[in-house]
Amino acid sequence: MPNTDSAIRRVRRVTKQTAVNRLRKSKYRAAVKKMEDLIKADEKSKIKSFFPSFQSILMKVAKSGTINKKTASRKISKISKKIKN
Repeated sequence: MPNTDSAIRRVRRVTKQTAVNRLRKSKYRAAVKKMEDLIKADEKSKIKSFFPSFQSILMKVAKSGTINKKTASRKISKISKKIKN
Protein backbone atom coordinates (compact mmCIF):
# COMPACT_ATOMS: atom_id res chain seq x y z
CA MET A 1 0.00 0.00 0.00
CA PRO A 2 1.37 3.43 -0.91
CA ASN A 3 1.79 5.74 2.06
CA THR A 4 2.29 9.17 0.56
CA ASP A 5 0.00 11.23 -1.64
CA SER A 6 2.48 11.19 -4.51
CA ALA A 7 2.77 7.39 -4.31
CA ILE A 8 -1.02 7.07 -4.43
CA ARG A 9 -1.15 9.28 -7.52
CA ARG A 10 1.69 7.31 -9.08
CA VAL A 11 -0.22 4.04 -8.59
CA ARG A 12 -3.25 5.53 -10.35
CA ARG A 13 -1.08 6.79 -13.20
CA VAL A 14 0.72 3.46 -13.64
CA THR A 15 -2.62 1.61 -13.68
CA LYS A 16 -3.94 3.83 -16.47
CA GLN A 17 -0.69 3.58 -18.45
CA THR A 18 -0.67 -0.21 -18.11
CA ALA A 19 -4.15 -0.35 -19.62
CA VAL A 20 -3.06 1.84 -22.54
CA ASN A 21 0.06 -0.25 -23.13
CA ARG A 22 -2.00 -3.44 -23.09
CA LEU A 23 -4.24 -2.07 -25.84
CA ARG A 24 -1.26 -0.99 -27.91
CA LYS A 25 0.49 -4.33 -27.49
CA SER A 26 -2.69 -6.16 -28.40
CA LYS A 27 -3.05 -4.08 -31.56
CA TYR A 28 0.60 -4.78 -32.41
CA ARG A 29 0.24 -8.55 -31.92
CA ALA A 30 -2.99 -8.63 -33.93
CA ALA A 31 -1.33 -6.81 -36.83
CA VAL A 32 1.63 -9.21 -36.85
CA LYS A 33 -0.66 -12.22 -36.70
CA LYS A 34 -2.89 -10.89 -39.49
CA MET A 35 0.11 -10.23 -41.71
CA GLU A 36 1.54 -13.70 -41.09
CA ASP A 37 -1.85 -15.26 -41.86
CA LEU A 38 -2.03 -13.33 -45.12
CA ILE A 39 1.45 -14.52 -46.04
CA LYS A 40 0.53 -18.15 -45.29
CA ALA A 41 -2.65 -17.80 -47.37
CA ASP A 42 -0.56 -16.20 -50.16
CA GLU A 43 -3.06 -13.39 -50.77
CA LYS A 44 -0.80 -10.93 -52.55
CA SER A 45 -3.32 -8.16 -53.17
CA LYS A 46 -4.37 -8.08 -49.51
CA ILE A 47 -0.75 -8.18 -48.38
CA LYS A 48 0.07 -5.23 -50.60
CA SER A 49 -2.82 -3.18 -49.25
CA PHE A 50 -2.27 -4.10 -45.58
CA PHE A 51 1.52 -3.74 -45.43
CA PRO A 52 1.63 0.09 -45.19
CA SER A 53 -0.88 0.11 -42.33
CA PHE A 54 1.04 -2.78 -40.72
CA GLN A 55 4.21 -0.68 -40.77
CA SER A 56 2.33 2.31 -39.42
CA ILE A 57 0.87 0.34 -36.50
CA LEU A 58 4.25 -1.07 -35.52
CA MET A 59 6.04 2.28 -35.70
CA LYS A 60 3.29 4.05 -33.72
CA VAL A 61 3.53 1.43 -30.97
CA ALA A 62 7.32 1.78 -31.00
CA LYS A 63 7.14 5.56 -30.95
CA SER A 64 5.01 5.46 -27.81
CA GLY A 65 7.65 3.27 -26.14
CA THR A 66 5.42 0.25 -25.64
CA ILE A 67 7.85 -1.84 -27.67
CA ASN A 68 11.41 -1.05 -28.61
CA LYS A 69 11.98 0.74 -31.94
CA LYS A 70 14.52 -1.87 -32.98
CA THR A 71 12.01 -4.64 -32.29
CA ALA A 72 9.48 -2.96 -34.56
CA SER A 73 12.08 -2.46 -37.29
CA ARG A 74 13.16 -6.08 -36.99
CA LYS A 75 9.55 -7.31 -37.31
CA ILE A 76 8.94 -5.10 -40.34
CA SER A 77 12.16 -6.29 -41.96
CA LYS A 78 11.39 -9.94 -41.28
CA ILE A 79 7.85 -9.66 -42.70
CA SER A 80 8.99 -7.75 -45.80
CA LYS A 81 11.62 -10.43 -46.40
CA LYS A 82 8.89 -13.10 -46.21
CA ILE A 83 6.75 -11.13 -48.67
CA LYS A 84 9.58 -10.88 -51.20
CA ASN A 85 10.24 -14.63 -51.06
